[in-house]
Amino acid sequence: MILLINDEPLEIPDGTTLPDLLSTLEISDTAGMAMAINDTVIPREGWQSLELCDHDRVLIITATQGG
Repeated sequence: MILLINDEPLEIPDGTTLPDLLSTLEISDTAGMAMAINDTVIPREGWQSLELCDHDRVLIITATQGG
C-alpha cells in the first residue's frame, strides 16, 4: 500500500502500525514527537494498535528547541 509521509509517497506492507512505520523510517527517538493520520492527531497510547490504510496521510512532527 502507499502512504503519504509528510507529503512524500512511501510503499509499505499491509497491516503496518505506527511503530512499524517508525522502524521502517529508522526513527528510534520518539521524544517530542507527534503523529497525525489524515489530519487527526493520534495519542501515543494509540500508536501500537492503529493499523495504517492505503492512501493514509501521515504527518510526523518533532519538537525542536531554539530561540
